[in-house]
Amino acid sequence: MYKAFIFDIDGTMLDNEGAVLHSLQALLAEKGIEAEQDDLRFALGIPGDKALAKFPIEDRERALDEWIEKELAFMEEITVFPMIEETLRELPLCGVVSSKNQFEMEHGFYPFGLAKYFDGIVCASDTELHKPNPDPLLKCMELLQVSPEEAVYIGDSIYDMQCAHAAGADFALASWGARDHTPFKEAEIILKKPTDLLEYR
Repeated sequence: MYKAFIFDIDGTMLDNEGAVLHSLQALLAEKGIEAEQDDLRFALGIPGDKALAKFPIEDRERALDEWIEKELAFMEEITVFPMIEETLRELPLCGVVSSKNQFEMEHGFYPFGLAKYFDGIVCASDTELHKPNPDPLLKCMELLQVSPEEAVYIGDSIYDMQCAHAAGADFALASWGARDHTPFKEAEIILKKPTDLLEYR
């Protein structure tokens, strides 16, 4: 049983994989870089500037702004996963740890109306180090006033699991957002659907 339930956003609460990959692909095409969407999957779950660092792009800061703008054009593709809101409503204490920066949060998270369910929100703008480093999760636990043993981090990527374990917390795999479950053998919990979390209150 856990006191605090801390969520990743992309691929965990929001089904936005298509929007992220489409917009990145479009940005790279403009820069003369051709890439298949499958080759861009590494960008899911890490800060945008880290993803762009993998490409020969001169002004990464400007490119990140352009990427975010392009992603807004695909907003109609983004949905909240089924049963997420119902689950959040029933959980006692919730937090968010995301690799989105503040600007991305304003445009790619807050419009979905989920923020009201969270007592602590930490994004990439709030810490110097990011997932898989434990700092963002430790900061969120500090905001929620819980110890690592009292918290579980729910995510869909290997970075999420590494972050949880580095912070000393348990990890629950959001299997609806993870295509391949093979790398998650060390996950303490495999969730088939969001409401499975209610068993751990």
